[in-house]
Amino acid sequence: MPLPLPPDRMPLWRDRRPLKRWRYVGVFAEEALLCFGSVRIAGVPQCFWAVWDRRTQRLAEKTSFRPRAVELPDGAVRVRDVASLTLEPAGEPLELVSPHGRSEIWTRKQPVRVRGEAGGIAIDAPGLLDDSAGYHARRTAWEWSAGAGRAVDGRAVWWNLVTGVHDGPDRSERAVWVDGTAHALPPVRFSEPLDAVDGEEVALRFSAEAERARRDELLIFASDYRQPFGTYAGTVGGIELASGLGVMERHSARW
Repeated sequence: MPLPLPPDRMPLWRDRRPLKRWRYVGVFAEEALLCFGSVRIAGVPQCFWAVWDRRTQRLAEKTSFRPRAVELPDGAVRVRDVASLTLEPAGEPLELVSPHGRSEIWTRKQPVRVRGEAGGIAIDAPGLLDDSAGYHARRTAWEWSAGAGRAVDGRAVWWNLVTGVHDGPDRSERAVWVDGTAHALPPVRFSEPLDAVDGEEVALRFSAEAERARRDELLIFASDYRQPFGTYAGTVGGIELASGLGVMERHSARW
């Protein structure tokens, strides 16, 4: 049976695996780096937000298991007393279904323009919207890089790089968007300290400024991740960056 895909309803269980789904919004502004997430694992909710104020060098963040503490409807981010943002498409979406373990997983990545206010900071900046869902293997691990910036010739650039999920040699979620147009990228590798991503068409160096990290042990579910915010330099898709901002991530889960 084909995998039901959003916006269609996906069953809570398939191939004896629970449904995992999340929406993540990353915002890459000169003034601040932000992220907002809403996650459900077999219907159990978790959400989080973080604001790294680059002007004051302060990181504010919160994780909650209360539904609707972070609201991420289509085209918006709403966190009471924290953020009110709108999202506008800024490039073509990348959508993919991949095998994982005994079942399948889905993702959709979308470059966006983010406007509004968060953490008392006026925002008008590029961002990336990540919608993902599926029936991941019991133990899942990935490394991820996402960001946006400008090429030396002035073109707007976004990228999404990964190992561990949706990382097939020919069909993957690895991509660079140049002025909104997506271009596929070959496989990459991440350095152990998460300060570099390299590959045939990628040579990025990352300088961390702040980091989110969390470990959860919730009976049959567990999660261990670190996600630093910072700056990028180098090339992606053969394009040299004049500036780049974004996140790295290393995440392992038992779910």
